[in-house]
Amino acid sequence: MSYIQFLGAAGTVTGSKHLINTAADSGGKQGLQVLIDCGLFQGQKEWRERNWQDTTVPAREIEAVILTHAHLDHCGWIPRLVKQGFHGPIYATQATIELCSVVLADSGHLQEEDAAYYNKTKASKHNPALPLYTLLEAQKCMQYFKPVAIGQTTQVSPELSFRFVHAAHILGSTMAELTLTINGQTRRLLFTGDIGRVRNGEIAPGKVVHSGPQEGEAADVLVMESTYGNRQHPDTDPRPELARLIRETIQRGGSVVVPAFAVERTQKFIFMMKELMESGQIPRVPVFCDSPMAIKAVDIFLKHSEEYTPQAADLIKKYGSPLTWPGLTFAQTAEESKKINASQYPAIIISSSGMVTGGRILHHLAQRLPDPKNLVLFIGFQAPGTRGAIIKSGAPDVKIFGDFVPIRAQVAALEQFSDHADTPELLKWLRTFTNQPGVTYLVHGEPSASSQLRDTMKKELGWNVQVAEYMEKIEVK
Repeated sequence: MSYIQFLGAAGTVTGSKHLINTAADSGGKQGLQVLIDCGLFQGQKEWRERNWQDTTVPAREIEAVILTHAHLDHCGWIPRLVKQGFHGPIYATQATIELCSVVLADSGHLQEEDAAYYNKTKASKHNPALPLYTLLEAQKCMQYFKPVAIGQTTQVSPELSFRFVHAAHILGSTMAELTLTINGQTRRLLFTGDIGRVRNGEIAPGKVVHSGPQEGEAADVLVMESTYGNRQHPDTDPRPELARLIRETIQRGGSVVVPAFAVERTQKFIFMMKELMESGQIPRVPVFCDSPMAIKAVDIFLKHSEEYTPQAADLIKKYGSPLTWPGLTFAQTAEESKKINASQYPAIIISSSGMVTGGRILHHLAQRLPDPKNLVLFIGFQAPGTRGAIIKSGAPDVKIFGDFVPIRAQVAALEQFSDHADTPELLKWLRTFTNQPGVTYLVHGEPSASSQLRDTMKKELGWNVQVAEYMEKIEVK
Protein backbone atom coordinates (compact mmCIF):
# COMPACT_ATOMS: atom_id res chain seq x y z
CA MET A 1 0.00 0.00 0.00
CA SER A 2 1.40 3.40 -0.98
CA TYR A 3 0.60 5.98 1.65
CA ILE A 4 1.23 9.42 3.14
CA GLN A 5 1.67 9.66 6.90
CA PHE A 6 1.41 13.01 8.70
CA LEU A 7 4.25 13.09 11.23
CA GLY A 8 3.88 16.80 12.02
CA ALA A 9 1.91 19.99 11.31
CA ALA A 10 -1.33 18.06 11.84
CA GLY A 11 -3.53 19.75 14.43
CA THR A 12 -0.84 22.40 14.86
CA VAL A 13 1.10 25.01 12.86
CA THR A 14 4.51 23.57 13.57
CA GLY A 15 6.71 20.54 12.97
CA SER A 16 5.92 20.01 9.26
CA LYS A 17 6.94 16.48 8.38
CA HIS A 18 5.11 14.18 5.91
CA LEU A 19 6.27 10.66 5.09
CA ILE A 20 5.61 9.07 1.70
CA ASN A 21 5.89 5.30 1.38
CA THR A 22 5.66 4.30 -2.26
CA ALA A 23 4.81 0.60 -1.94
CA ALA A 24 4.89 -2.60 0.08
CA ASP A 25 5.19 -6.01 -1.58
CA SER A 26 3.46 -9.18 -0.49
CA GLY A 27 6.46 -10.09 1.65
CA GLY A 28 6.01 -6.94 3.68
CA LYS A 29 9.10 -5.11 2.44
CA GLN A 30 8.75 -1.38 2.65
CA GLY A 31 8.96 0.64 -0.52
CA LEU A 32 10.80 3.88 -1.10
CA GLN A 33 10.38 6.23 1.86
CA VAL A 34 10.70 9.98 1.46
CA LEU A 35 10.04 12.91 3.80
CA ILE A 36 8.45 16.11 2.58
CA ASP A 37 9.91 18.68 5.00
CA CYS A 38 11.50 17.84 8.33
CA GLY A 39 10.48 20.58 10.73
CA LEU A 40 10.99 21.37 14.39
CA PHE A 41 8.04 21.43 16.77
CA GLN A 42 7.75 24.74 18.63
CA GLY A 43 5.29 26.20 21.12
CA GLN A 44 3.47 24.10 23.70
CA LYS A 45 5.44 21.59 25.78
CA GLU A 46 3.47 18.61 24.43
CA TRP A 47 4.56 19.59 20.91
CA ARG A 48 8.19 20.32 21.81
CA GLU A 49 8.48 16.90 23.43
CA ARG A 50 7.77 15.33 20.02
CA ASN A 51 11.18 16.60 18.89
CA TRP A 52 12.75 13.92 21.09
CA GLN A 53 10.70 11.08 19.58
CA ASP A 54 12.00 8.89 16.76
CA THR A 55 10.28 8.82 13.39
CA THR A 56 7.85 5.95 12.80
CA VAL A 57 10.32 4.64 10.20
CA PRO A 58 13.98 4.42 11.32
CA ALA A 59 15.92 7.43 10.04
CA ARG A 60 18.44 5.19 8.24
CA GLU A 61 15.58 3.70 6.17
CA ILE A 62 14.41 7.08 4.82
CA GLU A 63 15.91 7.51 1.37
CA ALA A 64 15.47 11.26 0.79
CA VAL A 65 14.07 14.55 2.09
CA ILE A 66 12.35 17.04 -0.21
CA LEU A 67 12.47 20.43 1.49
CA THR A 68 10.10 23.28 0.60
CA HIS A 69 11.82 26.15 2.43
CA ALA A 70 14.17 27.24 5.21
CA HIS A 71 11.89 28.10 8.12
CA LEU A 72 12.69 26.08 11.27
CA ASP A 73 9.22 24.54 11.47
CA HIS A 74 9.96 22.96 8.08
CA CYS A 75 13.71 22.27 8.21
CA GLY A 76 14.74 22.43 11.88
CA TRP A 77 14.62 18.68 12.62
CA ILE A 78 17.02 17.72 9.79
CA PRO A 79 20.13 17.66 12.04
CA ARG A 80 18.31 15.32 14.42
CA LEU A 81 17.29 13.06 11.51
CA VAL A 82 20.93 12.88 10.38
CA LYS A 83 22.04 12.29 13.95
CA GLN A 84 19.73 9.26 14.05
CA GLY A 85 21.21 7.71 10.90
CA PHE A 86 19.78 9.42 7.81
CA HIS A 87 22.39 9.81 5.06
CA GLY A 88 20.31 10.36 1.92
CA PRO A 89 19.98 13.44 -0.28
CA ILE A 90 18.10 16.52 0.95
CA TYR A 91 16.69 18.25 -2.12
CA ALA A 92 16.10 22.02 -1.97
CA THR A 93 16.59 25.18 -4.02
CA GLN A 94 19.99 26.86 -3.85
CA ALA A 95 18.62 29.82 -1.87
CA THR A 96 16.97 27.44 0.61
CA ILE A 97 20.25 25.56 1.09
CA GLU A 98 22.14 28.78 1.73
CA LEU A 99 19.53 29.92 4.26
CA CYS A 100 19.49 26.49 5.95
CA SER A 101 23.24 26.71 6.50
CA VAL A 102 22.54 29.79 8.62
CA VAL A 103 19.22 28.80 10.22
CA LEU A 104 20.26 25.29 11.29
CA ALA A 105 23.63 26.38 12.67
CA ASP A 106 21.89 29.07 14.70
CA SER A 107 19.36 26.54 15.96
CA GLY A 108 22.14 24.15 17.04
CA HIS A 109 23.92 26.99 18.84
CA LEU A 110 20.71 27.94 20.69
CA GLN A 111 20.08 24.29 21.61
CA GLU A 112 23.52 24.17 23.23
CA GLU A 113 22.99 27.51 24.99
CA ASP A 114 19.63 26.38 26.39
CA ALA A 115 21.12 23.11 27.67
CA ALA A 116 24.01 24.97 29.30
CA TYR A 117 21.59 27.40 30.96
CA TYR A 118 19.42 24.60 32.35
CA ASN A 119 22.47 22.76 33.66
CA LYS A 120 23.79 25.92 35.30
CA THR A 121 20.50 26.82 36.97
CA LYS A 122 19.35 23.23 37.59
CA ALA A 123 16.04 24.35 36.04
CA SER A 124 15.50 21.07 34.17
CA LYS A 125 14.36 17.70 35.49
CA HIS A 126 16.95 16.15 33.17
CA ASN A 127 20.46 15.80 34.57
CA PRO A 128 22.28 16.69 32.52
CA ALA A 129 20.05 18.62 30.13
CA LEU A 130 21.15 17.84 26.57
CA PRO A 131 20.76 19.76 23.29
CA LEU A 132 18.50 18.20 20.67
CA TYR A 133 21.52 18.65 18.40
CA THR A 134 24.66 20.75 18.48
CA LEU A 135 26.08 23.48 16.25
CA LEU A 136 28.61 21.00 14.85
CA GLU A 137 25.88 18.44 14.11
CA ALA A 138 23.86 21.12 12.31
CA GLN A 139 26.87 22.07 10.22
CA LYS A 140 27.65 18.44 9.36
CA CYS A 141 24.15 17.78 8.00
CA MET A 142 24.71 20.37 5.24
CA GLN A 143 26.82 17.85 3.28
CA TYR A 144 23.61 16.02 2.33
CA PHE A 145 21.87 18.98 0.70
CA LYS A 146 21.49 18.83 -3.09
CA PRO A 147 20.46 21.93 -5.08
CA VAL A 148 17.51 21.60 -7.46
CA ALA A 149 16.36 24.40 -9.76
CA ILE A 150 12.70 25.46 -9.74
CA GLY A 151 10.91 23.65 -12.57
CA GLN A 152 13.58 20.95 -12.94
CA THR A 153 12.30 17.35 -12.80
CA THR A 154 14.32 15.14 -10.45
CA GLN A 155 13.99 11.35 -10.52
CA VAL A 156 14.25 10.04 -6.97
CA SER A 157 13.51 6.43 -7.98
CA PRO A 158 11.88 4.66 -10.95
CA GLU A 159 8.45 5.20 -9.38
CA LEU A 160 8.90 8.70 -7.92
CA SER A 161 9.96 12.04 -9.38
CA PHE A 162 9.34 15.62 -8.31
CA ARG A 163 9.77 19.23 -9.33
CA PHE A 164 9.68 22.45 -7.35
CA VAL A 165 7.27 25.26 -8.24
CA HIS A 166 7.09 28.80 -6.81
CA ALA A 167 5.37 29.22 -3.45
CA ALA A 168 6.30 32.93 -3.01
CA HIS A 169 6.52 32.59 0.79
CA ILE A 170 10.17 33.46 1.52
CA LEU A 171 13.41 33.52 -0.46
CA GLY A 172 13.83 30.16 -2.20
CA SER A 173 10.47 28.79 -1.05
CA THR A 174 8.65 26.22 -3.16
CA MET A 175 5.87 23.73 -3.36
CA ALA A 176 6.81 20.10 -4.08
CA GLU A 177 4.94 18.57 -7.00
CA LEU A 178 5.43 14.76 -6.96
CA THR A 179 4.66 12.23 -9.68
CA LEU A 180 4.13 8.73 -8.30
CA THR A 181 3.66 5.60 -10.41
CA ILE A 182 1.54 2.91 -8.73
CA ASN A 183 0.74 -0.34 -10.55
CA GLY A 184 1.32 1.33 -13.88
CA GLN A 185 -0.89 4.32 -13.02
CA THR A 186 0.43 7.83 -12.45
CA ARG A 187 -0.65 9.99 -9.52
CA ARG A 188 0.31 13.61 -8.94
CA LEU A 189 0.75 14.78 -5.33
CA LEU A 190 1.19 18.46 -4.46
CA PHE A 191 2.62 19.51 -1.08
CA THR A 192 2.30 23.27 -0.74
CA GLY A 193 4.67 23.91 2.15
CA ASP A 194 3.78 27.49 3.13
CA ILE A 195 1.88 29.51 0.53
CA GLY A 196 2.84 33.13 -0.06
CA ARG A 197 0.41 35.96 -0.42
CA VAL A 198 -0.98 37.44 -3.61
CA ARG A 199 0.30 40.91 -2.83
CA ASN A 200 -1.26 44.28 -3.27
CA GLY A 201 1.66 46.69 -3.04
CA GLU A 202 -0.38 49.38 -1.29
CA ILE A 203 -2.27 47.20 1.18
CA ALA A 204 0.55 44.79 1.99
CA PRO A 205 3.81 46.50 1.07
CA GLY A 206 7.31 45.43 1.86
CA LYS A 207 7.49 41.98 0.33
CA VAL A 208 10.97 41.34 -0.98
CA VAL A 209 10.37 38.25 -3.10
CA HIS A 210 7.99 37.83 -6.00
CA SER A 211 4.28 37.74 -5.34
CA GLY A 212 1.84 34.88 -5.49
CA PRO A 213 2.16 31.09 -5.82
CA GLN A 214 2.35 29.45 -9.25
CA GLU A 215 -1.05 29.21 -10.89
CA GLY A 216 -2.54 26.47 -13.10
CA GLU A 217 -1.62 23.54 -10.86
CA ALA A 218 -3.05 20.03 -11.14
CA ALA A 219 -3.06 17.34 -8.45
CA ASP A 220 -4.78 14.09 -7.55
CA VAL A 221 -3.86 14.59 -3.88
CA LEU A 222 -3.28 18.06 -2.42
CA VAL A 223 -1.64 18.57 0.99
CA MET A 224 -2.11 22.25 1.82
CA GLU A 225 -1.31 24.60 4.68
CA SER A 226 -4.20 26.26 6.56
CA THR A 227 -2.50 28.74 8.91
CA TYR A 228 -4.94 31.56 8.14
CA GLY A 229 -7.92 29.33 7.37
CA ASN A 230 -10.18 31.20 9.79
CA ARG A 231 -8.83 34.70 9.35
CA GLN A 232 -8.49 37.36 6.72
CA HIS A 233 -5.62 39.81 6.55
CA PRO A 234 -6.57 43.48 7.05
CA ASP A 235 -7.10 45.30 3.76
CA THR A 236 -5.58 48.57 4.94
CA ASP A 237 -2.09 49.94 4.35
CA PRO A 238 -0.15 49.26 7.60
CA ARG A 239 2.32 52.09 7.11
CA PRO A 240 0.26 54.96 8.60
CA GLU A 241 -0.52 52.88 11.72
CA LEU A 242 3.08 51.69 11.96
CA ALA A 243 4.40 55.24 11.67
CA ARG A 244 1.93 56.46 14.32
CA LEU A 245 2.92 53.74 16.79
CA ILE A 246 6.62 54.48 16.33
CA ARG A 247 6.19 58.27 16.60
CA GLU A 248 4.13 58.02 19.79
CA THR A 249 6.61 55.63 21.41
CA ILE A 250 9.58 57.85 20.61
CA GLN A 251 7.74 60.98 21.79
CA ARG A 252 7.26 59.44 25.24
CA GLY A 253 10.93 58.47 25.39
CA GLY A 254 10.47 54.77 24.75
CA SER A 255 11.92 52.22 22.38
CA VAL A 256 10.22 49.90 19.91
CA VAL A 257 11.07 46.20 20.28
CA VAL A 258 10.18 44.06 17.26
CA PRO A 259 10.39 40.25 17.50
CA ALA A 260 11.03 39.21 13.90
CA PHE A 261 12.16 36.12 12.06
CA ALA A 262 15.72 36.62 10.84
CA VAL A 263 14.81 35.24 7.42
CA GLU A 264 12.55 37.45 5.26
CA ARG A 265 10.61 39.30 7.99
CA THR A 266 13.61 41.24 9.25
CA GLN A 267 14.64 42.22 5.72
CA LYS A 268 11.10 43.33 4.94
CA PHE A 269 10.86 45.43 8.10
CA ILE A 270 14.18 47.24 7.69
CA PHE A 271 13.24 48.15 4.12
CA MET A 272 10.03 49.66 5.44
CA MET A 273 11.88 51.55 8.20
CA LYS A 274 14.14 53.03 5.51
CA GLU A 275 11.17 54.22 3.47
CA LEU A 276 9.41 55.76 6.47
CA MET A 277 12.52 57.61 7.65
CA GLU A 278 13.50 58.88 4.19
CA SER A 279 9.96 60.20 3.65
CA GLY A 280 9.93 61.90 7.07
CA GLN A 281 7.04 59.84 8.44
CA ILE A 282 9.05 58.71 11.46
CA PRO A 283 12.00 60.33 13.28
CA ARG A 284 15.54 59.26 12.47
CA VAL A 285 16.37 57.18 15.54
CA PRO A 286 18.92 54.38 15.74
CA VAL A 287 17.73 51.07 14.31
CA PHE A 288 19.41 47.97 15.69
CA CYS A 289 19.17 44.58 14.04
CA ASP A 290 20.31 42.27 16.83
CA SER A 291 20.64 38.98 15.01
CA PRO A 292 23.85 37.56 13.53
CA MET A 293 21.65 35.25 11.49
CA ALA A 294 19.81 38.23 9.96
CA ILE A 295 23.13 39.68 8.75
CA LYS A 296 23.93 36.44 6.94
CA ALA A 297 20.37 36.29 5.61
CA VAL A 298 20.76 39.80 4.14
CA ASP A 299 23.95 38.67 2.38
CA ILE A 300 22.11 35.66 0.93
CA PHE A 301 19.16 37.83 -0.11
CA LEU A 302 21.47 40.24 -1.96
CA LYS A 303 22.88 37.31 -3.98
CA HIS A 304 19.47 36.26 -5.28
CA SER A 305 18.25 39.27 -7.27
CA GLU A 306 16.21 36.89 -9.45
CA GLU A 307 13.63 36.77 -6.65
CA TYR A 308 13.32 40.52 -5.98
CA THR A 309 10.07 42.37 -6.29
CA PRO A 310 10.33 45.59 -8.34
CA GLN A 311 9.93 47.49 -5.04
CA ALA A 312 12.91 45.73 -3.44
CA ALA A 313 15.02 46.14 -6.59
CA ASP A 314 14.29 49.89 -6.68
CA LEU A 315 15.19 50.34 -3.00
CA ILE A 316 18.50 48.52 -3.36
CA LYS A 317 19.28 50.51 -6.50
CA LYS A 318 18.48 53.73 -4.68
CA TYR A 319 20.02 53.08 -1.24
CA GLY A 320 22.45 50.17 -1.72
CA SER A 321 22.89 47.25 0.64
CA PRO A 322 21.09 47.51 4.01
CA LEU A 323 24.40 46.50 5.60
CA THR A 324 25.78 49.94 4.67
CA TRP A 325 22.80 52.15 5.58
CA PRO A 326 23.68 54.93 8.07
CA GLY A 327 21.73 54.66 11.33
CA LEU A 328 21.18 50.92 10.91
CA THR A 329 23.45 48.81 13.13
CA PHE A 330 23.76 45.05 12.89
CA ALA A 331 24.92 43.53 16.18
CA GLN A 332 27.28 40.62 15.59
CA THR A 333 28.64 39.78 19.01
CA ALA A 334 27.10 39.34 22.46
CA GLU A 335 28.97 42.46 23.59
CA GLU A 336 27.42 44.52 20.80
CA SER A 337 24.02 43.17 21.81
CA LYS A 338 24.56 44.19 25.44
CA LYS A 339 25.45 47.74 24.34
CA ILE A 340 21.96 48.09 22.82
CA ASN A 341 20.37 47.46 26.20
CA ALA A 342 22.83 49.81 27.90
CA SER A 343 21.46 52.71 25.82
CA GLN A 344 18.71 54.76 27.44
CA TYR A 345 17.79 56.64 24.26
CA PRO A 346 14.78 55.80 22.04
CA ALA A 347 15.57 53.22 19.38
CA ILE A 348 14.01 50.57 17.18
CA ILE A 349 15.30 47.09 18.08
CA ILE A 350 14.63 44.18 15.72
CA SER A 351 15.66 40.78 16.98
CA SER A 352 14.81 37.10 16.68
CA SER A 353 13.19 34.75 17.27
CA GLY A 354 9.92 35.94 15.78
CA MET A 355 7.76 33.97 18.25
CA VAL A 356 10.06 34.80 21.21
CA THR A 357 10.93 31.11 21.66
CA GLY A 358 14.63 31.91 22.11
CA GLY A 359 17.46 34.12 20.91
CA ARG A 360 18.57 37.64 21.80
CA ILE A 361 15.03 39.03 21.74
CA LEU A 362 14.59 37.51 25.22
CA HIS A 363 17.18 39.87 26.71
CA HIS A 364 15.58 42.94 25.13
CA LEU A 365 12.11 41.98 26.30
CA ALA A 366 13.27 41.09 29.81
CA GLN A 367 14.68 44.61 30.11
CA ARG A 368 12.01 46.63 28.31
CA LEU A 369 8.68 44.86 28.95
CA PRO A 370 8.28 46.31 32.47
CA ASP A 371 8.48 49.95 31.23
CA PRO A 372 5.20 51.44 29.91
CA LYS A 373 7.14 53.92 27.74
CA ASN A 374 8.19 51.07 25.42
CA LEU A 375 6.32 49.32 22.62
CA VAL A 376 6.49 45.63 21.69
CA LEU A 377 5.37 45.30 18.09
CA PHE A 378 4.48 41.91 16.60
CA ILE A 379 4.67 41.60 12.82
CA GLY A 380 4.25 37.85 12.48
CA PHE A 381 2.09 34.87 13.42
CA GLN A 382 2.41 33.74 17.05
CA ALA A 383 1.82 30.02 17.52
CA PRO A 384 -0.19 29.01 20.60
CA GLY A 385 1.99 28.31 23.62
CA THR A 386 4.87 30.52 22.52
CA ARG A 387 6.04 33.48 24.61
CA GLY A 388 5.02 35.71 21.74
CA ALA A 389 1.44 34.45 21.92
CA ILE A 390 1.40 34.96 25.70
CA ILE A 391 2.64 38.56 25.43
CA LYS A 392 0.25 39.33 22.58
CA SER A 393 -2.72 37.88 24.50
CA GLY A 394 -2.65 40.61 27.13
CA ALA A 395 -1.20 38.46 29.93
CA PRO A 396 0.10 40.36 32.99
CA ASP A 397 3.51 38.68 32.85
CA VAL A 398 5.61 36.18 30.92
CA LYS A 399 8.34 33.75 31.99
CA ILE A 400 11.79 34.63 30.63
CA PHE A 401 14.98 32.97 31.86
CA GLY A 402 13.07 31.33 34.68
CA ASP A 403 11.61 34.59 36.06
CA PHE A 404 8.19 36.13 35.55
CA VAL A 405 8.61 39.50 33.83
CA PRO A 406 5.72 41.98 34.21
CA ILE A 407 4.22 43.21 30.92
CA ARG A 408 3.68 46.95 31.28
CA ALA A 409 4.91 48.04 27.84
CA GLN A 410 2.40 48.77 25.12
CA VAL A 411 1.79 45.70 22.94
CA ALA A 412 0.58 45.99 19.34
CA ALA A 413 0.35 43.73 16.30
CA LEU A 414 0.16 44.41 12.58
CA GLU A 415 -1.19 41.42 10.68
CA GLN A 416 -0.48 42.83 7.21
CA PHE A 417 3.12 41.60 7.38
CA SER A 418 2.19 37.94 7.22
CA ASP A 419 3.74 35.85 4.45
CA HIS A 420 0.93 33.26 4.61
CA ALA A 421 -2.00 33.50 2.20
CA ASP A 422 -5.35 33.98 3.93
CA THR A 423 -8.62 32.32 2.95
CA PRO A 424 -9.63 34.65 0.07
CA GLU A 425 -6.09 34.45 -1.34
CA LEU A 426 -6.05 30.65 -1.04
CA LEU A 427 -9.40 30.38 -2.80
CA LYS A 428 -8.18 32.70 -5.56
CA TRP A 429 -5.19 30.40 -6.10
CA LEU A 430 -7.19 27.16 -5.88
CA ARG A 431 -9.61 28.39 -8.54
CA THR A 432 -6.71 28.44 -11.01
CA PHE A 433 -6.29 24.64 -10.74
CA THR A 434 -6.79 22.81 -14.01
CA ASN A 435 -8.49 19.92 -12.24
CA GLN A 436 -10.27 19.22 -8.96
CA PRO A 437 -8.05 17.09 -6.70
CA GLY A 438 -9.53 13.75 -5.66
CA VAL A 439 -8.85 14.72 -2.05
CA THR A 440 -7.29 17.65 -0.21
CA TYR A 441 -5.72 17.30 3.24
CA LEU A 442 -5.27 20.41 5.34
CA VAL A 443 -2.17 20.67 7.53
CA HIS A 444 -0.15 23.40 9.28
CA GLY A 445 -3.06 25.07 11.05
CA GLU A 446 -4.74 25.29 14.42
CA PRO A 447 -7.78 22.97 14.56
CA SER A 448 -10.20 25.90 14.33
CA ALA A 449 -8.40 27.32 11.27
CA SER A 450 -8.18 23.98 9.46
CA SER A 451 -11.80 23.01 10.09
CA GLN A 452 -13.13 26.40 9.00
CA LEU A 453 -11.05 26.35 5.82
CA ARG A 454 -12.29 22.81 5.11
CA ASP A 455 -15.89 23.98 5.40
CA THR A 456 -15.22 27.05 3.24
CA MET A 457 -13.53 25.01 0.50
CA LYS A 458 -16.37 22.49 0.45
CA LYS A 459 -18.94 25.26 0.18
CA GLU A 460 -17.10 27.52 -2.29
CA LEU A 461 -15.36 24.92 -4.46
CA GLY A 462 -17.29 21.70 -3.87
CA TRP A 463 -14.01 19.85 -3.20
CA ASN A 464 -13.42 16.75 -1.08
CA VAL A 465 -11.46 18.25 1.83
CA GLN A 466 -10.30 16.63 5.05
CA VAL A 467 -8.28 17.83 8.03
CA ALA A 468 -5.16 15.72 8.54
CA GLU A 469 -4.64 14.08 11.93
CA TYR A 470 -1.32 13.53 13.65
CA MET A 471 0.24 10.14 12.71
CA GLU A 472 -2.66 9.40 10.33
CA LYS A 473 -1.86 7.24 7.29
CA ILE A 474 -3.81 7.80 4.09
CA GLU A 475 -3.57 5.47 1.12
CA VAL A 476 -2.60 6.82 -2.28
CA LYS A 477 -4.57 4.74 -4.76
